[in-house]
Amino acid sequence: MKSPAQNFDLSTWKLNTPENNGSGFSKTITVAEINNNYQNTNYFYTGTDGGLVFKCPVAGFKTSANTSYTRVELREMLRGTNTSIPTQGVNKNNWVFGSSPEADKNAAAGFDGEMNATLAVNHVTTTGSSSHVGRVIIGQIHANDDEPIRLYYRKLPNNSLGSIYFAHEPRDGFGSEQWHAMIGSRNNSTSNPTDGIALDEKFSYQIKTVNNTLTVTISREGKPDVIKEVDMSNSGFDSSGQYQYFKAGLYQGNNSGNADDYVQATFYKLEKSHTTN
Repeated sequence: MKSPAQNFDLSTWKLNTPENNGSGFSKTITVAEINNNYQNTNYFYTGTDGGLVFKCPVAGFKTSANTSYTRVELREMLRGTNTSIPTQGVNKNNWVFGSSPEADKNAAAGFDGEMNATLAVNHVTTTGSSSHVGRVIIGQIHANDDEPIRLYYRKLPNNSLGSIYFAHEPRDGFGSEQWHAMIGSRNNSTSNPTDGIALDEKFSYQIKTVNNTLTVTISREGKPDVIKEVDMSNSGFDSSGQYQYFKAGLYQGNNSGNADDYVQATFYKLEKSHTTN
């Protein structure tokens, strides 16, 4: 069986896992390690159908003291294996929005971004508090301190179909978090969404930014695309010093469930691009 990096272009991704790095936080698999045929049968491996399997338990080590949830999630690293470039900052490891100052666009690795993924969510948590159960984040844009988008899949225990929704978190002082429903609802007791997505059902998402416009598209075979656009003009990300990076995989949305409860997804496509000056 080929390793994930032999089937997918992981040349600009690192991986956060729920394992202990030795100091009580989560172990990171570097770009070099992930591309040296890394896989882990517990969290990150090639499935029998050739897809890339992410599996994330409720219990595990977190990336920082500020984070309450585990993750098995890729973090975009545009520097690749050139570790002389810092991870954070407006530099060649990260990108900025096209609405950012020209100097930042020149300093960054690129501007504006598009990430396309095809996946199936195979399992969600079935234990935990009513606000946590069954929810997981499957893709993000992360800024310095905030998340321009967190894309969620959620299936409640009594439903056969799941919902898709996302959060847009402006910078501090630029307004409160916005929630946008795409398929079904994020409600803790929602009935089965009529047009929902079942476990093991393949679907695609596209997260795209052009200047201050964020567009999210959910696509499924034989069904019309579901598209939601957010105007980020007043969200504060076009200021100097704000940088962005994509995240993909699983960011657990449940820390109240049983320790061995888990979420699992299989990715069949993961591609991204940026505009360069």
